[in-house]
Amino acid sequence: MSVFAVSMSLAAGLGLTVTALCAVIRIVRGPTILDRMVASDVLLTTLVLAAGMDMVIRGHTDSIPMMTVVAATATLATIVVARYVRRRGMNETGPPGLDDQPGETSQGAGNV
Repeated sequence: MSVFAVSMSLAAGLGLTVTALCAVIRIVRGPTILDRMVASDVLLTTLVLAAGMDMVIRGHTDSIPMMTVVAATATLATIVVARYVRRRGMNETGPPGLDDQPGETSQGAGNV
């Protein structure tokens, strides 16, 4: 392997490592479930990219099934969390006046 290929591989590996560490920090710190979901998507995408980088460097295609499963899992998890957040938002009522029109209160439009 040439010096250029080695240096590019190291740079890509370093970039993927930094990305994975930042994603793990965001998963731990949160603060919301949506932040954690986006961070887990980033982490899984980084895993797929690392497997792709390995395939390019070593010249094989053995990782394609794993990459497909990880990508499908990430997509399904995103859909599940989005539905959960949507249902949770529908079941919880926010502070009074959150959904009211300007000039209305939560008791009705006649109380201005």
